[in-house]
Amino acid sequence: MTITEIKTELQQMIEHETDVNVLQAIRTLLRKTSLNPMMREKLTSRATKSEEDIKAGRLFSKEEVITRTNR
Repeated sequence: MTITEIKTELQQMIEHETDVNVLQAIRTLLRKTSLNPMMREKLTSRATKSEEDIKAGRLFSKEEVITRTNR
């Protein structure tokens, strides 16, 4: 998906969103990432690594996640 396609899709989704909390969360996210290029790079890097892990089958079961979060 191209940047233009993503922006168009986001604009359409935002236009139809009626939950003020969702809109405020989107605004907060965009403000934070646009103000901090390092944060944007960090989030992008994490997302890319996550996608690679998913494709490679490096996943945790529900039980593993619960065990890890309860430590």
